[in-house]
Amino acid sequence: MEAQTELQTYMERGKQALAQGKAREAAIAYAHGAQIEATDPQVHLGLAEANLALGNYGVVQMACHRVQELQPSGGNESRMAQALLDLLDHHYDRALQSVDAVVADDPSSGYVHALRAYLLRTQGQDYDANLARARSVRLSYGGHFDNVFPPLETAPKPGYSTNPYQQQQPSTNRETNQTSQRQNPYANREQNAGWSRPNGFQRQVIRSRFAMSRSIGLMTNVLIAVNVIIFVLSLLFPQIMAFGMQDNNQVLQGQYWRIFTAMFLHESIIHVGVNMLSLFFIGRAVEIFYGQWRYLVIYLVSGIIGGIAFLFLSPGQSAVGASGAIFGVFGALGVFYIVNWRALGSSATGAVSNWLFWLAINIVYGIMPGTNIAIWAHVGGLVGGMIISYLLIPRSRRGNMFV
Repeated sequence: MEAQTELQTYMERGKQALAQGKAREAAIAYAHGAQIEATDPQVHLGLAEANLALGNYGVVQMACHRVQELQPSGGNESRMAQALLDLLDHHYDRALQSVDAVVADDPSSGYVHALRAYLLRTQGQDYDANLARARSVRLSYGGHFDNVFPPLETAPKPGYSTNPYQQQQPSTNRETNQTSQRQNPYANREQNAGWSRPNGFQRQVIRSRFAMSRSIGLMTNVLIAVNVIIFVLSLLFPQIMAFGMQDNNQVLQGQYWRIFTAMFLHESIIHVGVNMLSLFFIGRAVEIFYGQWRYLVIYLVSGIIGGIAFLFLSPGQSAVGASGAIFGVFGALGVFYIVNWRALGSSATGAVSNWLFWLAINIVYGIMPGTNIAIWAHVGGLVGGMIISYLLIPRSRRGNMFV
């Protein structure tokens, strides 16, 4: 499950970077995905899109052919790959037909509409191109895909070899060679896309992994910090626990704030440690999939719904902990997988199965005698998180369920 979550995290990061015109960052993110799952056509299509923006047309061709090898019976990824190949060959009309077919099947991708706008402009259809560009901006939440397509006046000509790895005159500039390698995971394809031995690209991946990790999960880190700080304060000032814990008898007497404050309190270092570790591993992916503020809403609303469920289904009892909120975040992860079932392709069944497996383990453990777990807070948070996340999931990240 961790591998699938990490793969989707890098896929989302690649999409976001490309929408912002940061092609190099997108290429690095998709390359991370290729390391995790080398047989996913979406990963190779992402590499093709990023390298098109970088001008590495030889890599684009290899990536597109790899997509078609992995999806021989056709599909949206294969159509998009063919559209990019036709674009490189200046067959804009054919490329536009492929893109129109993708839009008819799945109109939710900002990049597809941006490519459609570009192709319409090559046909002189500026009005329709402006409409397609507007849709692209809306679906990508303000992304403009600046400079991700070749300038029309300098687009590569048919028959011209643009593969930077087949230059007749080898480059003597070490930095130039390493820059080219960073976006080319297709060298030595007989050795599984070149991952079997270190190269300049892999060294860049290692350096970039640390740099990227610093900006991923900001809201998750904030939530963890808040919980830890409050835990330390509650050790120093025990009255914080007495004031904020969810005592259902006191809640029914009008102290409703306890439903909210209890989700930031923990009874022991093991309690807070396990909860924060769970939030760290699950929350970062959900934050990428939904965005920081939707993620925060999912966390808080799930915790409140979990507290309400505990209030009515466990009368007279008391509890503290972020488990209801974390279960809501876990539910949001499952909703993302289910809603994007088709978009996940061959990895969908494994992702959902792993999610259900861990869900079952947590529920079974929660109902075992002697565990002292507020199971109804967990169940309430899970159900609440699934409902609110389905309502909040970005339109551009909705797939077709079970298709």
